[in-house]
Amino acid sequence: MSLRDKIRSGKFVVTSEIGPPKGIDTSHLLDNARLVSARVDALNVTDLQNSVMRLGSLVVSNLLKQNGIEPVFQITCRDRNRLALQSDLLSAASLGIENVLILTGDHPTRGDHPEAKPVFDLDSVQLLQAAKKLENGFDMNNNKLDGTVPKFHLGAVVNPGADPLEPQIIKMEKKIEAGAEFFQTQAIFDAKVMENFLNKIRHLKTVILGGVVLLKSSGMCRYMNKNIPGMFVPDNLIKEMEQASDRRAVAVEIAARLIKQIKPMCQGIHLMPIGQDKLVPRVLDACGL
Repeated sequence: MSLRDKIRSGKFVVTSEIGPPKGIDTSHLLDNARLVSARVDALNVTDLQNSVMRLGSLVVSNLLKQNGIEPVFQITCRDRNRLALQSDLLSAASLGIENVLILTGDHPTRGDHPEAKPVFDLDSVQLLQAAKKLENGFDMNNNKLDGTVPKFHLGAVVNPGADPLEPQIIKMEKKIEAGAEFFQTQAIFDAKVMENFLNKIRHLKTVILGGVVLLKSSGMCRYMNKNIPGMFVPDNLIKEMEQASDRRAVAVEIAARLIKQIKPMCQGIHLMPIGQDKLVPRVLDACGL
């Protein structure tokens, strides 16, 4: 069954993500992907995450598919104009890649090429609209596509910890109207934050995969609190990481605990290992998934 079929059947799904390398050697990436894919329903491929130049998400998504692993192709609006974005969507469809997660993207000043010029010709809502239009056989300027039309399983992101939360919900409503079928959330570190968010979006009737990050260190926690809007790692989790004699074991314990807490509230989990892919099976074992 595809990810779309599993979600529609009501199955509790688990997705994880993998970051393309900064180079062309994909052997290590594929080894990690094979390890993780045995335990998850699909693997996201990040698109120049944190505005750092890497191998392209479309290429890696295709490599995963060739190896029997279902990819979720992430595509951001940061680096391409509407011509290139529509072309990449068609390219994904031509390769049989159905799952597409659409994001606006981080500003280039946050990455390793801060002098790069941002594009942002479209935002995530507009790109979702463009994808749906392609499914109907037309590009954004109403030019008819030739032959078979593409079919996508469109996803988007939402931040339950945003403050204020209302703008996130308004944009979420627009994304659903534009064609988003599922949402992966930004990292959740407090189940009460997730509960509050879900109580406020009950009217939307959409699929939510709760996001859980595998922490690396107390320094990473403090960095996220300082630099990532809407993300707050509570002091008790920072203290746990700070006092850990085995940081990986504690990171697994924290992630598993959070998953157990938010699992009853949502339709799936999205794990973000941030390079710690080998820990994903340990997390899933610890929380019984």
